[in-house]
Amino acid sequence: MKRLLLLLLACLPVMAFAQGFQVNLHGQKQIGMGHTGTGLLQDGASVLFNPGALSMLSENYVQAGISPLIFKSGFNPAGTNDSYYTKSKLATPFTFYGVWGPKQSKFKFGLGVYTPFGGLTDWGNNWQGKYSLESLDLKAIYIQPTISYKLTDFLSIGGGFVYNHGIVNLTRAIPLADANGADGQAQLKGSGHGYGWNAGVFIKASKDFTIGLNYRSKVNTTIKDGDALFTVPNSVKANFPQPNTFTASLPLPSTSSIGFGYTPSNKWLLALDVNYVHWSVYKVLGFDYAKNTPTLQDTYSPRNYKDGAAFRAGAQYQAKDNLFLRFGGGYGITPVRDGYVTPEAPDANRYYFTGGLGYKVTPHLDLDLSFEYEKVFARTQTNIESNLSGTFKTNVYIPGISLAYHW
Repeated sequence: MKRLLLLLLACLPVMAFAQGFQVNLHGQKQIGMGHTGTGLLQDGASVLFNPGALSMLSENYVQAGISPLIFKSGFNPAGTNDSYYTKSKLATPFTFYGVWGPKQSKFKFGLGVYTPFGGLTDWGNNWQGKYSLESLDLKAIYIQPTISYKLTDFLSIGGGFVYNHGIVNLTRAIPLADANGADGQAQLKGSGHGYGWNAGVFIKASKDFTIGLNYRSKVNTTIKDGDALFTVPNSVKANFPQPNTFTASLPLPSTSSIGFGYTPSNKWLLALDVNYVHWSVYKVLGFDYAKNTPTLQDTYSPRNYKDGAAFRAGAQYQAKDNLFLRFGGGYGITPVRDGYVTPEAPDANRYYFTGGLGYKVTPHLDLDLSFEYEKVFARTQTNIESNLSGTFKTNVYIPGISLAYHW
């Protein structure tokens, strides 16, 4: 029973760290161009991609967007022909950016509200891995006030403070049947907050070539007084004291990025980004319960993730004065080591393709659309804690839309 509870609680931070729950949906122009943006000067999404670029923007911005995310995973247990699939759920990552500064000022101020981590997964309660996971709902909402300063006509810097509000709700079955043969269930839910920062440098190396450097810090998010709810047969309820709460700390990883932008003609814009995500901060996981029993003890579980990287490229073509076509793609390297793959984040190396359309509704109003298809490579694994063994396959589909008003 103690091992069961250890496995139950060990799944929680995987939501935040696996590549599948790092939501890189931070601007429709940038998504359409393969998620490039560190070395580009496009719109208010620079608040996230590179705060150093804000003071180089020629206009002020207010913009908002949403990217409904459809995450579809399948699982084939080892040695069988059975298949299990996640239920159709729709997550809704969103962005809001505001950028303002007087026309002749070297300063610009910005505000970003965005969702860099999140997920919505539901395997149901009748699949082989139900003792590992039934459902998961995770949201991490970052709020980032920002300031940028133009040092020269070719060099600017910027940075912002980050406040994170995180929400989690996770359920899984417990192999303790009641008189009707129904499994018990555990639910962990709660919210917490954390702090970090985002800083960047933007360089106009020439009239056609730009370079960006950006660092987004680790954000330690602490959940205090989260609810630990257990539905179990009456005969063992004393082992699962109710009400009960838990405290946990989840270090959301930092990201280092370098990006390049190149304008070969007045019609074309090309971009390249390289992102290095410092997943190795996720070494161990611990949970501290307000009430313990010989069965329900505080837990400690090693994870030992490795750092990961992503390579992204994209292009934009101006078809008409008011119409822009975008396309791109990229490749991501998983941070999850063999033996740690779970149904919360059935992660593996992945590639993706993106496309987009930008339309100037008026001289001051932009409508941007994007679409992304993401393919996660099939991965056959046996989890070292739960012993869940089989092959995971995952596909992700993400349309997106945003409006931007600039003046």
